[in-house]
Amino acid sequence: MHEHHEITVNLHMHTPYSDGHGSHKQIADAALKVGLDAIIVTDHNVWVNGPEGYYQDGPKRVLMLIGEEVHDQARNPQKNHMLVIGAERELATLAHDPQTLINGVNEAGGMAFLAHPTDPENKVILEEDLSWVSWEVQGFTGLELWNSLSELKIRIKNYLQAIYFVFNPQQVAMGPPPQTVTLWDDLLKSGKKVVAVGGSDAHALPVHLGPISRRVYPYVHHFRCINTHLLLPEPLNGNLDHDKTLIYSALRAGHAFVAYDLPAPTRGFRFAAHAREASVIMGDEVLLRPGQGVTFQIRLPEVAECILLKDGKPLKTWDNRETLTYNTTEPGVYRVEVYREFLRARRGWIFSNPIYVRG
Repeated sequence: MHEHHEITVNLHMHTPYSDGHGSHKQIADAALKVGLDAIIVTDHNVWVNGPEGYYQDGPKRVLMLIGEEVHDQARNPQKNHMLVIGAERELATLAHDPQTLINGVNEAGGMAFLAHPTDPENKVILEEDLSWVSWEVQGFTGLELWNSLSELKIRIKNYLQAIYFVFNPQQVAMGPPPQTVTLWDDLLKSGKKVVAVGGSDAHALPVHLGPISRRVYPYVHHFRCINTHLLLPEPLNGNLDHDKTLIYSALRAGHAFVAYDLPAPTRGFRFAAHAREASVIMGDEVLLRPGQGVTFQIRLPEVAECILLKDGKPLKTWDNRETLTYNTTEPGVYRVEVYREFLRARRGWIFSNPIYVRG
C-alpha cells in the first residue's frame, strides 16, 4: 500500500466561550500530554477568532484549529446541531434553517458535519434529545458517527450507573449508536458521499454528587478515546496555513477512520482498493471496468475481529489476522469495522470511511 502520513485529530470540544470548562490553553496542554497532532475546537454558536495555531511543549507540538457548533437557539426543543469546520467566519446567524446554514458553509468554503445525529433524551441526568431531525437537507460533508458524550447519555439507565460511569469512564465506549450507523449506511446507499468522523463533545463538566466533586470526562480522557485519524499525502511541517490545508483536504475527502484509541493504538490501520488503472484509499471512488475486479487490502495495527461491509451488510469476517485481502466484481459502498476485547467486553475499535466502487 502507498504510504500516507497518518495524524491523530480530536474534534468537537467546548471552552468557556460556550458551555465548556477548560480554556483553549488547557485543551492544548491536554492534547500535548496525550500526543495528538491536531485538535478542532467547536464552541456553540461562536467562532472564536484568535486561539488558532501551534502550541508547543518542548519538542512536542499540537495544531489547534477553530470551528463552530451551530444550532438554532430559538428552537424548542433543541435539535439539529451542526459542526462547521473550515468556514473561517461566524455562521450562527444562519442557524434558523439547516439548509440555509449548509449553503452558507459551502459558500464560505467550509465543511458541515451533522453533530451527534442520534442523541436521545436522558431523564436520569436531565438531558434533552438533541438528535438531528431535518433529514431533507442536501450538501453537507458528513456526520459525526461516534460521539463520546452522546454515548454516555445513551448508556446511562439509572442514577447508580451514572455514578459508576463518572468514576469509570473507560467502561463507557462500546461503539457508535446502531441508529447512527444505519442512518449513515442509508445515506451512502442513496448514492451520497458522506464522510464519517468521531467526536469527543468535550466539556470537562464538573459534577457534584453530594460532597464529591468530579469532572466528567476530563479533556485528557477524551483525547485518549474517540479520535479521527487522517491520512495526508505529505507530513505536517509546522506552517499553519500549509498544515490546515492538508488537514481540511483529507477531512473533506474522507481520507479518515474513526478510532477508539484507549484499548490499543489504532495508528497503522489502512483500507485501500486496487483496480487495473488506479489505487485508492478510504474516502475515494474507484471505477469498475467490465470484466475487471477490484482488490481490497486491509491492514490492522494488530490482530482483531475485522468485518468488511458492502452497502451496510457484512460481506466477510476475519478473526485473528493482521493483513486481509478481498476481491470483488460488484459495485457498491465498502467499509470496514474492527472490534476487540477490552475490559471484558467486545468493543468497537476502528470504523473506516468507505471506498466507493462505482459501476
